[in-house]
Amino acid sequence: MQLEVDHKFSHKHILGLDHLSPEDINFLLRSAASFKEISTRQIKKVPALRGRTVINLFFEPSTRTRLSFEVAAKRMSADTFNIAASTSSLKKGETLIDTARNLAAMQPDIIIIRHSHSGSPGLLARHTRASIINAGDGTHEHPSQALLDMMTVLEHKGRLDGLKIAIIGDITHSRVAHSNIIGFTKMGASVTVSGPATLLPVGIDQLGARVCSSVAEAVEDADVIMALRIQLERQQDPLIPSLREYASFFGVNQRVLSLAKPDAIIMHPGPINHGVELDPDLADGPRSVILDQVTNGVAIRMALLYAIMGGGEG
Repeated sequence: MQLEVDHKFSHKHILGLDHLSPEDINFLLRSAASFKEISTRQIKKVPALRGRTVINLFFEPSTRTRLSFEVAAKRMSADTFNIAASTSSLKKGETLIDTARNLAAMQPDIIIIRHSHSGSPGLLARHTRASIINAGDGTHEHPSQALLDMMTVLEHKGRLDGLKIAIIGDITHSRVAHSNIIGFTKMGASVTVSGPATLLPVGIDQLGARVCSSVAEAVEDADVIMALRIQLERQQDPLIPSLREYASFFGVNQRVLSLAKPDAIIMHPGPINHGVELDPDLADGPRSVILDQVTNGVAIRMALLYAIMGGGEG
């Protein structure tokens, strides 16, 4: 299978969006658009990665990301294997490096890793010949999520350049926010962020985002509103008085939406705490593109697998 795209993607690993150029991102978005059609066929399978071995190595709970990577690999005819932290030898004291070396001895082509420690995918990349895809590392990055978010916005808005993206919520602990700020700004959009002061990291503006003290300021004339989950599991000490108070000041509701552009769309990386970061009527309403994000997740991950395997050749 060959895609009609005129850009050579030369990256062995996908550790984050920081090292990808706008041309790389555009290539992946265009490739994903081509792959999306496969999921609409009666037989949802192509031989693009036949004979390739893909390992999903997930040390954190995941539904959408893990399953969509698995679906993506299987729809491209790759052999896939899933390893969860609860069933791995890390439970017996094995280090991540030892795990990487043992996996490498089995000659996989791609290892997809999610880990609670930032930098884990990079560590794996230094100790194995396999290509590594970061499926979320600590509070660092979640590149495939940002790419599927950009794909979804592009489908609904027809462009990324010049758009205003408002990201609301727990910015400090959100690898999704970090990757989206990098990705959208590289593609010419402007990004504003807002949330409780305790959940706004120092230096986030250096990634290209404008920090707003109020949600109203952040969403004014926005084309896209992205609500983020409050990640209580990453907070050793409570950083907000209560979920009810958070919802009152930073929850995205109809009043907040009315401040954005009339055709603004609503996004969320999931899972959603309904009534906390996002009003249920909006999450399930006509302006929501949350399920489109899930659909596009498979297409983007097919594009990533294909791209780092050199277009399926070899």
